[in-house]
Amino acid sequence: MKAVILLAGLGTRLRPHTYSRPKPLVNVAGKPVLGHILDGMAEIQFDEIIFIVGYLGDQIEKYVTTQYPHIHARFVVQEEMRGQAHAIHLAKDFIDQEVLIIFGDTIWETDWTRLQRVESDGLIYCHEVPDPRRFGVVTLDNGFVTRFVEKPQTPISNLAVVGVYYFKAWQKIMQAIDDIITLNIQTKGEYYLADAMQRMIEQGAKLEAERISVWEDCGTREAILQTNRYLLGKNGKFTAQAEDSHIIPPVYIAEGVQVRRAIIGPNVSISEGAIIEDTILRDCIISENAEVRNAMLEWSLIGSNARVRGTFDKLNVGDSSELDFSE
Repeated sequence: MKAVILLAGLGTRLRPHTYSRPKPLVNVAGKPVLGHILDGMAEIQFDEIIFIVGYLGDQIEKYVTTQYPHIHARFVVQEEMRGQAHAIHLAKDFIDQEVLIIFGDTIWETDWTRLQRVESDGLIYCHEVPDPRRFGVVTLDNGFVTRFVEKPQTPISNLAVVGVYYFKAWQKIMQAIDDIITLNIQTKGEYYLADAMQRMIEQGAKLEAERISVWEDCGTREAILQTNRYLLGKNGKFTAQAEDSHIIPPVYIAEGVQVRRAIIGPNVSISEGAIIEDTILRDCIISENAEVRNAMLEWSLIGSNARVRGTFDKLNVGDSSELDFSE
């Protein structure tokens, strides 16, 4: 099996953090989003993982090759943002067997042994959501997909596709993608995978659906903080030394972080090299080498090498920024 991971988006909803790093490398619960995705795929033996990169893609390539050197990785650049199906189409010369396609901005949990029981052309992972207008959605009949619609203004169901797709009949999905590009079938100016899968179904393909219970979005500040809260609840870790401080689990505090006279937690992640002094943190992500002093922060994202001093607020501070409210 091969895998294709789509990572080329600009991440505009996560600015200012994505001015200096691609969205898949934004930290959550102690590691980049992409790290959580790759760890979640670890039990599958892939012949190759194809990373579709674009904006700041060199950072993604460096991260994968240094942190996951065992992966047989290929990097394909999407220079024009023309949609999900267009991104997959760029890898067409390298997809020659069953394929797992994954969107790089969500974290999920699933039982991969389900793939071994697929007898149709593929399997689509789904999750029930309260407001399906932001997502691609499906309707089902007896466990098989009957219709795909991308971001419907009038929802046809509340069952959203989660960005994880397995195609046993890889030739059919690649042909459908080629068809919608050739015929210029677009939704809101882009080539969507949902339109290609709908074409597959109309041509007789059978796609099974599997509901998953855990699906965490990483596309906005609020979403990534909620994802941080969920992941810490499962795998919180505290290895740093804390002086005159109180730690309220769950938290992730990397080894080497300096914590002095602070209250940390719950739901706080602090990456390597950070310094926290005379501060209260709750529901925050503090990136590597950041410094926070004399502050009370909640629901905040603090970028790498940022400096924050003297405030009580909800902050969204990008990399290498400096905010001083102490004067």
